Amino acid sequence: MTSLLILNGPNLNLLGTRQPEVYGKTTLAEVEAMCVDKAKACGCSVTCLQSNHEGELVDTIQAARGTYDGIVLNAGAYTHTSVALMDAIASVDVPVVELHLSNIHAREEFRHKSYIAPVAVGQICGFGPDGYSLAMDALLSYLGHAQ
Repeated sequence: MTSLLILNGPNLNLLGTRQPEVYGKTTLAEVEAMCVDKAKACGCSVTCLQSNHEGELVDTIQAARGTYDGIVLNAGAYTHTSVALMDAIASVDVPVVELHLSNIHAREEFRHKSYIAPVAVGQICGFGPDGYSLAMDALLSYLGHAQ
């Protein structure tokens, strides 16, 4: 069975209350439930994790090798700052789809640079919580998983 990791970075634990005009009113628990339902419908398994700590995210990506077939990563602000996350992704043979709730290219200039994009198989941004489902579809398609 295809196994996916949904990995969320800093401040995503505050979804639903943090800047709802930017990130929406859907909570992280609701996003994770949507991902579990999507996985069941697609016949795959999913694990959802969130951390505010860069090192923990790096450790999780490194541990994904041999455990998960792919990762949907919303690295939050670390997208724009973390060479460590970029290096971790480049060091494991696990495809990653980069995900953002907001359209990072339509926001502040510093958000336009992604350290994740060069090592990801693709990027989805600007579709709010629906982006998780889109990212899972894209990753499953990339993996050759019939949907």
